[in-house]
Amino acid sequence: MQAQQDERRGAPARIPAGVWVLGGVSLLMDVSSEMIHALLPLFMVTALGAGALTVGVIEGLAESTALGVKVFSGVLSDALGRRKALAVAGYALGAATKPLFALAPTPAVVLGARLLDRVGKGIRGAPRDALVADITPPALRGAAFGLRQALDTVGAFAGPLLATGLMLLWANDFRRVFWVAVIPGALSVALLWLGLREPEHRGDGRRTNPIRRESLRRLGPRYWWVVGIGATFTLARFSEAFLVLRAQQGGVPLALVPLVMVAMNLVYALTAYPSGRLSDRVSRRGLLAAGLGVLVAADLVLAMEGGWPVVLAGVALWGVHMGITQGLFATLVADTAPPDLRGTAFGVFNLLAGIATLVASVVAGLLWERLGAPFTFRAGAVFCLLALAGLAGRPAGLRAAPRG
Repeated sequence: MQAQQDERRGAPARIPAGVWVLGGVSLLMDVSSEMIHALLPLFMVTALGAGALTVGVIEGLAESTALGVKVFSGVLSDALGRRKALAVAGYALGAATKPLFALAPTPAVVLGARLLDRVGKGIRGAPRDALVADITPPALRGAAFGLRQALDTVGAFAGPLLATGLMLLWANDFRRVFWVAVIPGALSVALLWLGLREPEHRGDGRRTNPIRRESLRRLGPRYWWVVGIGATFTLARFSEAFLVLRAQQGGVPLALVPLVMVAMNLVYALTAYPSGRLSDRVSRRGLLAAGLGVLVAADLVLAMEGGWPVVLAGVALWGVHMGITQGLFATLVADTAPPDLRGTAFGVFNLLAGIATLVASVVAGLLWERLGAPFTFRAGAVFCLLALAGLAGRPAGLRAAPRG
């Protein structure tokens, strides 16, 4: 790999080109997905007559499905020793579901489309993250995951921004916007198929049966500590659909509500890569604690009464915590898992996070309907404090950053 050759020559190491390709693929798919997702809660509530609990159940089921499927695709990618084909299949399924949102007449059809879309996300997620770890030297791992996450997030704010412009242009015609989202989804599949060459060998070159007891034992205490902290953290970070509903509650005009996700993802994109680079140089435990602290602040601000300024401040803090933590969790999984079990490790991590996502989103919907938005966000802050408490019990040997 080029980065490893640069290291041997004493030149500054560079992030491999494959990471940029994977980031570009994520960017295009996120433009497609977020054009729909930024409008979907409002579409369900205003056009299809759904309630906040229905939104929470659909979002929780969808996201937990995506994260749960990752365990199976991750195990399969380890068993086959191939990751790209699974990633292409996942992106292709995600692209193929986009027209269903434009055609959906009921919340049940939206649920079906969301589940299929998130199955695609689940299929591609673990193999893609394992590919990033496979092609990146350890000394650049935090920066590589941060870069991929940053490019992904550029798409996540470009999508809602485009959706907002089209909503204004087309007088709040949700379905026409959903049809436009089909285009970047198809482009993402083409870029991955044509632009990435999978490495022939990874780790020590062994073929592994990941579901054998001997294999699973090699995922040691340090890995399971990361999994436990990640699952607890996910309970604090319920679906971002509730940020959209909080903006609507704050009096933001319907066509401008997607700008909430634009603002959040802009901050997220600006902080993800610097945070990834920083994680290669400082204590990853300390950086994770800082990210969790920012989420506590975001929840408390969003629980306050107020209009657009309060919502914007809370959403910006939410974006900062995402930029700090999301690539960092991926880096920690890669650090603590054997190379030939990386797909499985990412899959198991995301399976348990998926269960937590389902619980968090359903509970958030119930709290929202029965006790109101402020109580919902305060409950999120409490779960985040539990995750912070768990950081104090980290296992010995978790390094600040891996040595090459």
